[in-house]
Amino acid sequence: MAKDDLEIGDEVIINGEGLQQLFEILSREGYRIFGPTIHHTALVYDQIRSVSDLPVGWRDVQEAGTYRLVKEDTESLFGYVLGPQSWKKYLHPPVVRLWRAEREGGGFHVVEEKYQIPQYAFLGVRSCEIHAIYSLDSVFGTQEFSDPIYNERRKKVFILAVNCTRPGGTCFCVSMNTGPEVKSGFDIALTEVLDNGRHYFIAEVGTEKGTNVLRDVTCRNPNEEEKRTARALLKEAARLMGRNLDTSNLKSIFYENFEHHQWEKVAERCLTCANCTMVCPTCFCNTIADANTLNGEHAERWRRWDSCFTLDFSYIHGGSIRTSEKSRYRQWLTHKLITWKEQFGTLGCVGCGRCITWCPVGIDITEEARTILEEPSSPVK
Repeated sequence: MAKDDLEIGDEVIINGEGLQQLFEILSREGYRIFGPTIHHTALVYDQIRSVSDLPVGWRDVQEAGTYRLVKEDTESLFGYVLGPQSWKKYLHPPVVRLWRAEREGGGFHVVEEKYQIPQYAFLGVRSCEIHAIYSLDSVFGTQEFSDPIYNERRKKVFILAVNCTRPGGTCFCVSMNTGPEVKSGFDIALTEVLDNGRHYFIAEVGTEKGTNVLRDVTCRNPNEEEKRTARALLKEAARLMGRNLDTSNLKSIFYENFEHHQWEKVAERCLTCANCTMVCPTCFCNTIADANTLNGEHAERWRRWDSCFTLDFSYIHGGSIRTSEKSRYRQWLTHKLITWKEQFGTLGCVGCGRCITWCPVGIDITEEARTILEEPSSPVK
């Protein structure tokens, strides 16, 4: 296949040099490249400029309430699973000023916010994270309820996805039908292969933008053995999921067990620290804060991430309507697994496992749900 003949759905082989060419091409096109790198003993998403900035040889070990990085003697660039951050922070920023106003005579005028939004290239996006972005699209990107800040950022993103070939201990994307293979929502998708001393990437074209980029990259056609090797890696990854969750009958059982004893048991452990919602790639709750100068000459309105685990989040006239840990955890879990689907047509959980890993007391959403599903007739006594 000649480069000029590349079409959406085609696959080519690139090596490390070709990956570096991708960096250079995207940079020339005006994209700021963000991807995985190591900071302060954790894998984070930050701006990167070359292949050398990637976590070469690093993998993460994750279990409930446990995360650590391990250095291996390998050339793998994407041997990790996921860090605490998600792409949400670039699309739905943690803090953003909505407007500001200045006093003008006996009144005031609003100063228009002029957001300088760059073109982002997201490198290393996993399938579960693409599904999380789809969820955010449903919240912020609909015609009826459109968030201009989110949509302006979203339309400028180039997604260079990576298929998972080694899941983590808290992953359960297979249960949620969100991975480990990237099937849509990408411009280019990579599958990293290390096989008998060979290190290469199978790159699949997902969009016309991806086609235009790959045409300038040194590549060749994959042979059947190379394709089989990549498919085998994805099949093995699906088999080795660290967790699983039966989603077939969640709605009816959860609605019938609003006062299940497990809500009390998990509340005894939950710190309501909001870690799970902060690391979640789909949680979108926010709060509005107003600020003004003491002389009354200037005022601002800010939007900040918030969480259904904070006491003030459900505050209405007279006080909070969810004062107990039980009620707040139940609200979060039932929204993720039940009412989210009623609102947006999909589950609010993509099976990335971050909430399990980064919970200080190791609360496991799959275990909590499983207990209610397997013991549906146990009311509070």
